[in-house]
Amino acid sequence: MADAHLPSALSDPTRPSAPARPARLPAPRGPLTASLFELWLGHPPNGALPPLPSLAVDDPLSDDDLQLALYCCWELSYRGFAGVHPGWEESTTTFELRRDLGGQIEGALRELTAAAGTDPLRYLDELTSGGDGPSLSAHLLAAERLDWFLEFLAHRAPYQSKEADPHSWGLPRLAGLPKAAMVEIQSDEYGEGRPGQAHADLFAATLRSAGLDDAYGAWVDHVPAVTLATTNLISHLGSARRLVPALAGHLALFEMTSVGPMGRYAELCDRLALGPEARRFFDVHVQADDHHGPLARNHLVGGLLAQDPGCGAEIVFGAAALDLVERRLAEHLRTAWDRGRSSLRIPLGAPHRHGSGHPEVAGAARATTLDPGAAVAGSA
Repeated sequence: MADAHLPSALSDPTRPSAPARPARLPAPRGPLTASLFELWLGHPPNGALPPLPSLAVDDPLSDDDLQLALYCCWELSYRGFAGVHPGWEESTTTFELRRDLGGQIEGALRELTAAAGTDPLRYLDELTSGGDGPSLSAHLLAAERLDWFLEFLAHRAPYQSKEADPHSWGLPRLAGLPKAAMVEIQSDEYGEGRPGQAHADLFAATLRSAGLDDAYGAWVDHVPAVTLATTNLISHLGSARRLVPALAGHLALFEMTSVGPMGRYAELCDRLALGPEARRFFDVHVQADDHHGPLARNHLVGGLLAQDPGCGAEIVFGAAALDLVERRLAEHLRTAWDRGRSSLRIPLGAPHRHGSGHPEVAGAARATTLDPGAAVAGSA
């Protein structure tokens, strides 16, 4: 929860704060994103438009072109991209593409999680009591590898920069006890209205303390499809009324399983001497989610079941889909590190170009204290 001594935003309305700036368009990863970005940058949203290439893949969860295209379509409904007309958010082209790609991902996730069952409280309790695989947070804590932890932070950046926002899309679609529970959870996620204390802001402070770029959208170019899938999932679940129970299941599982991992990441910040500002994001989650977990289980999920006993399977789907995409991401990280290579598409310290063509160096803020070669797992 937010610190009680910090001033409320309402107590100092003249306090200056930075605007929500748009991200820079990332570099394309295939024919679909190449055509889509050319369309967004080179055509007005209401003019005659060339057709986009179709994209049908065997595994939409791991296809870079598909996941990036969907991520960017959704980004138009968050902060947008510099140089892309705001009208593209509401264009038929963007809407139909988003619906098609989101449908492919939802279909794949429903097929892969079909055996999860229909009893959400039992399913959530089983996942909370302990998984059947190794813990990524325990693995990172035991290794005490700065390069691995920096890569982990880069992977989490696209999701954490939007933390709470897509879940909040569920609020106008809820009523009664479930709505009250989500409002309480979201209020804490946004720092109880205190500027700079929203969890997304605290994560940006963690990035800065670790010497990494904290700009919104800075790490999208670097992360693979399995990482983008974690953000695309929650944007998709927040997009439609029919998916409200799945959205609740997603939020409940996050809140019920975060205390242990967040505590380990906080300890790792100390072991790596990153400073108190680096660990504060994790400490706040340990404190808040100790309360949020039971609240999400009993009031959000329990309240939905009381209102509609038939929504159990959809709640399970949301939780199971989250569990699946997070497991796939953790597996990707550990496999890359075990093989002695970076888990990022563009390793820390490597030059790269945004979709605008401007060259940059990943993690440049830490260049004076961290050998770029050491950012590749196994090279240190």
